[in-house]
Amino acid sequence: MNFPHLAQRLFNVPLAIHPRKAEVVMAALSERLGVSRIMRLDGNAVTPMAGWNDGDEDFSASGRNPRAGYDLVEGVAVIQVQGTLVQKLGTLRPWSGMTGYDGIRQNFLTALSDPEVGAIALDIDSPGGEVAGCFDLVDTIHQARGQKPIWSILDESAYSAGYAIASAADRIVVPRTGGTGSIGVIAMHVDLSQALSAAGITVTVINYGERKADGAPEFPLSPEALERFQADIDTMGELFVETVARNRALPAAKVRDTQAATYLGASGVELGLADEVMAPDAAFLALLQALG
Repeated sequence: MNFPHLAQRLFNVPLAIHPRKAEVVMAALSERLGVSRIMRLDGNAVTPMAGWNDGDEDFSASGRNPRAGYDLVEGVAVIQVQGTLVQKLGTLRPWSGMTGYDGIRQNFLTALSDPEVGAIALDIDSPGGEVAGCFDLVDTIHQARGQKPIWSILDESAYSAGYAIASAADRIVVPRTGGTGSIGVIAMHVDLSQALSAAGITVTVINYGERKADGAPEFPLSPEALERFQADIDTMGELFVETVARNRALPAAKVRDTQAATYLGASGVELGLADEVMAPDAAFLALLQALG
């Protein structure tokens, strides 16, 4: 895997991802990239989760449909939304612990036009991922409501960008131990200045434009840059809130008041973030029964 490329997509960019998952991914990447440690804002170090790996051994091509990246079960197109979500993965199915918005979009549009497909089930278990590309995909799914039944069946949780996608469906079903929420945006700036100084490395940036080097990891983040980046994060966060409010027919203030908290099973249903608590297999049977 191209770890430097992946790092560019995760560090110093807005993410709609559950913070604990972000810490695991960042800590694992830090080992690959030679970063000695990553610090939380509370001053505590982040360490990799035991047993974390690239996830390649989990990939399976069993049941692959040569014409589409979803499985057709009794007239229902089952589209997987699994793991960390990225804008472009270049595959129709999850790979190496990630799912691409490009693959989800292609699968969804193909299923929508497939005469053999009577309904679409989004099989979701995701902590979220990149903001880039997320809300355009969510709008595509939401705008297709009414053409065919669209259910989000959580197995086990849908957080952040994963929840944004889930909320676009007609119905969300969550298991008792599953979760919804984390409606927020986060960005992590990596400051390598002290590490570079300790290594005897001096970085000189020659730039045109006073703000051109804002956010560069070779320098501490200036108060002016932090203020500007916070404004961008606030704008994206409000887009998230308004999107969920529209999708779930909830007041924006109610969604905003969650403050990116997560909700277990029935708690999410009580808040209006999901419709019913049900095991994934029971939820799929309920969708089949609804189809008649």
